Amino acid sequence: MAFVVAAIWKAKPGEEERIARAIEVMTPLSRAEDKCLFYQAHRTPDDPRTFFLYEQYVDESGYEEHMASPHFQEHVREGAIPYLEDRERAFYHTMDL
Repeated sequence: MAFVVAAIWKAKPGEEERIARAIEVMTPLSRAEDKCLFYQAHRTPDDPRTFFLYEQYVDESGYEEHMASPHFQEHVREGAIPYLEDRERAFYHTMDL
């Protein structure tokens, strides 16, 4: 059973390319984390300010370690969140059937 994060980020007007760059930097760094199973960013075709992030970690501690990482602090906490108009997160566990 994996820990899943589904996040929707909406950039402030004029900040969408800043957010896209932050995500481009974060993707390979996140995928390289030991407890990251899957990390995929998406951009809404109808609204270039809206991004969807789908992440899977081996467990919740993997996500906590992700958020505590230096790259998360630099590129998300400092480099992206201040430039977001809205940020939603939902958490799930996979159903291993």
